[in-house]
Amino acid sequence: MTAWTIDEDGWCDGALRYDSQYYDARPDGAQVDLLVIHNISLPGGHFGGPHVSDLFTGRVDYNADPSFADLRGLQVSAHFFVRRDGALLQYVSTDQRAWHAGASMFEGRPQCNGYSIGVEMEGADDVPFQPRQYHVLAVLTAALVARYGLSQVRGHAHIAPGRKTDPGPFFDWHFYQVCWLETMRGQPALALTTRGLGFPSVP
Repeated sequence: MTAWTIDEDGWCDGALRYDSQYYDARPDGAQVDLLVIHNISLPGGHFGGPHVSDLFTGRVDYNADPSFADLRGLQVSAHFFVRRDGALLQYVSTDQRAWHAGASMFEGRPQCNGYSIGVEMEGADDVPFQPRQYHVLAVLTAALVARYGLSQVRGHAHIAPGRKTDPGPFFDWHFYQVCWLETMRGQPALALTTRGLGFPSVP
């Protein structure tokens, strides 16, 4: 895949842009160094519809599915959404704080939204992800590392244990790392100038 870049305003040139109103400024002096991986599907276990984008942009049709009643009043967003077919959507500039992690903590630091970038993978805890999604995620990761010098990547469950379970047991961390290493080999200049990216320990 072609390498992507994050521009000076925090937008990825490989993503389709859908602006969300659900964001605010990062704390003064915040260093963006954490990538958080989530999964999402609306309705749960159904893929390909408009409802995730509608959720992140405040346009949910609450009559479209009975389960959507639980979404009333919810104001959430992510920076990116990787669809099952590999399409990449962006809702919030990576320079801004998207509302994706909620109550969370990483290495003793609370409120991960302030220093992280959130990526939603179209999927569910009980469904394998598509290979194309991992390749897109790896290329996006490279662009984010180049722009911000990210040092760690974790799942939502790692930063909100007991409250969240995503990206779930079917997220293949090993394959993601394989795709990441392949991407780095294709971008030797980045590999030479960036520090290593820390992944969670998995069996």
